[in-house]
Amino acid sequence: MEKSSVFDMIGPIMIGPSSSHTAGVVRIGRVGHRLLGGIPDKAEITFYNSFARTYQGHGSDRAIIAGLLDFKTDDIRIKTSFDHAKEMGMKYTFKSVGNASTRHPNTVKLNLFKGDKSVEMVGESRGGGVIKVSEVNGFNASFSANSHTLIILADDSPGSIAFVSDVISHDDCNIATMTVSRKGKNDMACQILEMDSGLKPITLEYLRNIKWIHQIIYIPDIDK
Repeated sequence: MEKSSVFDMIGPIMIGPSSSHTAGVVRIGRVGHRLLGGIPDKAEITFYNSFARTYQGHGSDRAIIAGLLDFKTDDIRIKTSFDHAKEMGMKYTFKSVGNASTRHPNTVKLNLFKGDKSVEMVGESRGGGVIKVSEVNGFNASFSANSHTLIILADDSPGSIAFVSDVISHDDCNIATMTVSRKGKNDMACQILEMDSGLKPITLEYLRNIKWIHQIIYIPDIDK
C-alpha cells in the first residue's frame, strides 16, 4: 500500500491550479527531459482518462511543456510555456484518449525525440505533486523520481544485478527500491534503482564501460 506524508497532502510549492494536473505533470515532464538528456526537438504527448478531458482547462498542456523545458513546479514561466517552447524550437502535439481502463486516471505518455535519440515513457500524477513513472522505453517501471534514480539497460546476464549492487555499495549508497524488467529470458533487461544518496561520476563512468551494459541514465533528484 502506498503511503503519503503530510507534505504530500499539502502539496508542493507550485504554480496552480492543481497539484495533480499541474505540479505532478511538470514533474513528469522533467523526468522526460532527463531521460532524453535535454529539451526535445519534438514531443508527442498523449493524455489519458481524466487528463484527456481536462488537460486544457486545468493547464496540464502548459505544465507538461514546462516540464520538458525543465522548469520547476513554482516557475512563473509555466503559464507561458508554449511561447518559450516556440522560442527554443521545440515542436509538440497533443492527443487525448478518454477511456483507457488499464491506465491510471491521470496518465500521460511521452514520445520524445532529440537528434538521433528517442524516449518513450508513461507517467502518472497521483495527487499532491506525487508522480509514478510506470513505463520507460517499453519496460515496466515503478519509480517516483523523489530519490536519486539509476536506470540501466543491459543484457540479461547471470549475476548482473548482484554486480551492479556491489559497484554501488562502494559509494556507500543504499538502494531503497529496485525494479527489474526484461523482454524475455536472456533478452534485454532494464534495472531501475532508487537510492538514498547520489553516485560519484567515476562510478557512473565505470558502469558505462561494462561491455554488457548498453545504456546508463542517472536522474539525481527531480526537484533540483
